[in-house]
This record gives sequence, structure tokens and C-alpha cells, in this order.
Amino acid sequence: MDIENFKKERERLHKQAMEFAGKDMKIFHHLDLTVYQTGALDARTKELLGLVASMVLRCDDCITYHLVRCAEEGVSSAELEEAMMVALMVAGSITIPHLRRAVDCWREIISKPEEKKEND
Repeated sequence: MDIENFKKERERLHKQAMEFAGKDMKIFHHLDLTVYQTGALDARTKELLGLVASMVLRCDDCITYHLVRCAEEGVSSAELEEAMMVALMVAGSITIPHLRRAVDCWREIISKPEEKKEND
């Protein structure tokens, strides 16, 4: 997967969706943005929670998004592996294909630290 293309396409589609969106859809999207900000839980913990939920729900786009955000929040590979293990325990072996793709994606993200820093 090309992470930079994923980010650009997600941004393009989000802009298009927001042009289409009515008030209620915009409120939901705003909530989605704000819920991951630091509060009682820090942003990195919330991104790990989002990743686990996305893996359990088996949403590859969501998994990729949360992997990117986890990297931006400074999550280590060891922390990520533990979070993925929680998802595996909760949802079972049906998550294994998503886990495989997530590991592949994570390796791509962490192999390009200069791009990650430029896009922060």
C-alpha cells in the first residue's frame, strides 16, 4: 500500500463528502475528529483503541488510518503488537488477514520516518 496515496485519496474523498454533507453528517464528522483528542485518555491511547475497534470490525481503511495516526502519536511497534493482540483475542482468527495487512502497512509507515515528520 502507498501510504501517501492513501492519505491524499482519503483527504479528497473527505472533502467531497463534506461538500455533500448536511448538518447532521457534519456534526458526526466533527465528533469523530474531536473524540480522538487528548482528554482523560491521551491521543495515542485513543488511537490504539480506534485501531483495536477497527480490526475487530475488519475495516481496512480504518485500520490504515489508525496506523498512520498511531505512528504520528509515537506509538512503538511493541505497543502496537499488544493492541493487535487484544483485537485478535476479542474477534478471533477472522482478524488474521487484517492483522497481516496491518503489519505490512505498519512496516511501510515506520520505514519512512522522514515522510511522517514532514506531514505532521
